[in-house]
Amino acid sequence: MEQVTISGNYNGALQQPIQSGFTAYSTAAEVIEGIDLSGKTAVVTGGYAGIGLETVKTFVEAGAKVVVPARDINKAVKNLEGLPNVTIEKMDLMNPDSIDAFAEKFLLTGSPLHLLINNAGIMWVPLQRDARGYESQLATNHLGHFQLTQRLWPALKKAGSARVVNVSSYGHQMAPFNFEDPNFEHRDYDTLSGYGQSKTANNLFTIELDRRGKNVGVRAFSLHPGSVNGTDLGRVAPIELFQQMGTHDANGNIYPEVASKLKTIAQGASTTVWCATSPQLANLGGLYCENADVAELDEGNIQQNYDDPLTLRGVQPYSLDAENAKRLWKLSEELTGLQFAAN
Repeated sequence: MEQVTISGNYNGALQQPIQSGFTAYSTAAEVIEGIDLSGKTAVVTGGYAGIGLETVKTFVEAGAKVVVPARDINKAVKNLEGLPNVTIEKMDLMNPDSIDAFAEKFLLTGSPLHLLINNAGIMWVPLQRDARGYESQLATNHLGHFQLTQRLWPALKKAGSARVVNVSSYGHQMAPFNFEDPNFEHRDYDTLSGYGQSKTANNLFTIELDRRGKNVGVRAFSLHPGSVNGTDLGRVAPIELFQQMGTHDANGNIYPEVASKLKTIAQGASTTVWCATSPQLANLGGLYCENADVAELDEGNIQQNYDDPLTLRGVQPYSLDAENAKRLWKLSEELTGLQFAAN
């Protein structure tokens, strides 16, 4: 992929739809049609369930070799059974030592890494902390992936043309990043705020990572997969949260009219796959995408309606803010004790 013009997405400078031709209903198979991934290697965190599993299947079908780091090896083996060119390795995003061990093993293979899909995530969990005392949604959704990306950086650079895709969410609209108290040490814990700031972190990480990586051929994208039916992401969330958003009735059942508007798994994985492989994104980076296109900047011009998931779109300017991105990068280095090489 030849680079001609390169510019960053600080403050949403490039944040506008490119009229990709795809829609909310496009599937992963449709957006990758005609793209050959033979000879490419991908790492997909959480690649053994939900849209992560669909992403792995799509990459394999297109000819890629895929490594799936898994916290639950048994579940991964069961769900990935029969898929060729897939390797499962142990890794837990809440455990820094396991991230280091996974990355070290990968680097020892000498393989370049063409696609890093930071897909795994947790949502709306009760207050939990990792061994360092960091709140679990921040630790899993952002800090673990920050560390993994840093550790795999030599392999990403070796590819010559690589993409890092951070699976964010419309949930970033629930909260900006709280730099004063990111780990809820001095404020009451609110799980939606915790999730929201972790997804805002995904977007801020993406624009700064892209700015730093583009000169060595590494581009980064973040995305909202859409409201997807059949994933286990919200499995531990109390039903009251869904009722509060107007998606479920008093008995805890999803309203049929809401369910009918949710994406399938194949549709939910499409934007990840598009960000990872589309030639339409050549020479671009740092973008937040949705519905297999670049998302619109939400400056108060988009009407959101929780019982119509397709209206939940757009990206908040605070999650593309240049100063926030630089500040989060510095904080992430401090919290993980890691620094990216200058080039």
